Amino acid sequence: MQDKEELTSQLKVEAKLKNEGYTEDFRVTEDNRLCSYSGDKSYSVDEVRIVDFYRFEGETNPDDMAILYAIECNDGTKGKISNSYGPYADQNIDAFLKEVEDLGKNIDESGV
Repeated sequence: MQDKEELTSQLKVEAKLKNEGYTEDFRVTEDNRLCSYSGDKSYSVDEVRIVDFYRFEGETNPDDMAILYAIECNDGTKGKISNSYGPYADQNIDAFLKEVEDLGKNIDESGV
């Protein structure tokens, strides 16, 4: 369980992101696609960019650590996805976002 200060910080970041247009909440499907909870849109790794991320660490319990990603898709859809650290982490989210990060690094290095 997250402590009050951490939860307040996470809620503040989520409110800030919403004000900046990151209104969608995403999930990753078992077939490795990013999907919006509110619609029928889904995205592959090469259609997604991580704009920013925020880490939240539990002061009393290391199992309370989480990370929140600000995501932008190639069609202009903006939203967020979060995941836990450690044993509670969703491996599908981790794998998808790692592929997005690696693809972004390759694009940056090649200049494409």
